[in-house]
Amino acid sequence: MALLSRNLTVLLQQNLRLVTPGCRYVSQTATKTESEFEYDAPSMKTPIPGPRSKNVGAINFFCNYEESRGNYLVDADGNRMLDLYTQISSVPLGYNHPALMKVLSSPSNLSAFINRPALGILPPENFPEKLTESLLSNKERGSNSPSAEETSSCMINQSPGCPDLSILSFMGAFHGRTMGCLATTHSKIIHKLDIPSFDWPIAPFPRLKYPLEEFVQENLQEEARCLEEKGKPVAGIVIEPIQAEGGDNHASADFFIKLRNIARKHGCAFHVDEVQTGGGATGKFWAHEHWGTNDPADIGYRIFNTWMGDPSKNLFLSEVLNVIRRENLLEEVTRSGKTLLHGLYELQGTFCAVDARDDVTRDNLLLKLRDKGKQEHTEKPNTHTRFSVFPHTPFLSSGVLLGGCGEKSIRFRPALIFKDYHAHLFLNIFNDVLSDHK
Repeated sequence: MALLSRNLTVLLQQNLRLVTPGCRYVSQTATKTESEFEYDAPSMKTPIPGPRSKNVGAINFFCNYEESRGNYLVDADGNRMLDLYTQISSVPLGYNHPALMKVLSSPSNLSAFINRPALGILPPENFPEKLTESLLSNKERGSNSPSAEETSSCMINQSPGCPDLSILSFMGAFHGRTMGCLATTHSKIIHKLDIPSFDWPIAPFPRLKYPLEEFVQENLQEEARCLEEKGKPVAGIVIEPIQAEGGDNHASADFFIKLRNIARKHGCAFHVDEVQTGGGATGKFWAHEHWGTNDPADIGYRIFNTWMGDPSKNLFLSEVLNVIRRENLLEEVTRSGKTLLHGLYELQGTFCAVDARDDVTRDNLLLKLRDKGKQEHTEKPNTHTRFSVFPHTPFLSSGVLLGGCGEKSIRFRPALIFKDYHAHLFLNIFNDVLSDHK
């Protein structure tokens, strides 16, 4: 959960340990907001994967999305799990939110779902209006027309039409799996191995020491090291406000402001990748708002394909923004994030968690949080979600979905509708699982 911000990483950098048996932290039960649309708690009926998900290979299990509600994901065997991972942080309002169901069922929106246009040349008449309601921010090449030399040389991959420029990215980054994006992705071997790539420069991302207040000077030196200017000129810089796939790594606001200044000084574009952190997950709509600068990023426009997006997604986005405002979800995110963070700090009295001592320990914790099997698993789970298919073991229900990232980190990515009630529910389950961990 990106909203836990830098403080959670204090926990993430410590090894798991057990203390005196019998010590148990119990999170207080928060008042639950009545909702006809969501379940009360997890409910596990079978081990996972269950009978209907046996022999599924690389996937984790089959899901029943029709029965999933809010913060709860239901699988094909009827197991109901509190989902703090939300499809790798891509379901902002949880499952089957009534407002989005209404958008989909409205007759006036049917055309957007049925008639997908080639937006670059044949957009619908209401497209400017819908963009204004959702997304509208472009920066074009400018008024300079390309020269004859540029137009001829670009067709044979030569300068000046195809300039010898590159994009600077950071070790541990994840920006996508298309050809260009893969050249800026450096989080997992599986994303890179056997795939040709541009030889673009890579800078180190700060590896801060925690607690931050005890390593002020060391962390200043580490960030300064990562900002050293060297190598060939670049056309742009791309960076995540919080590295997600790389291990939920953080840097200070001062680091990002200085990096922005370097980009401005050299006239190169500064791209902030907020696929994971944008949309309110940090308590502000964009994570870069926490930096406190009025000039945080550039967005370049030079993309064209047949569809260039999908108008129906603008309908959903517009309604997501409406729900965020109507239900004050940014305030809810801040409140539930503080509850979760406070609870994790309280749990430090009996153990130090969330970045385990190694990946095997982390993977075992993720499996126990999901299905709380008694037997230790030493097989390597799926490297993307850190869950996998194991032989059935003695089973006690737990029913919490979390994700792994980096070498040994546990990642929190609940929906924006995650409330205090859900945070306390998770903390008690987490404590029980950790108290059983050997």
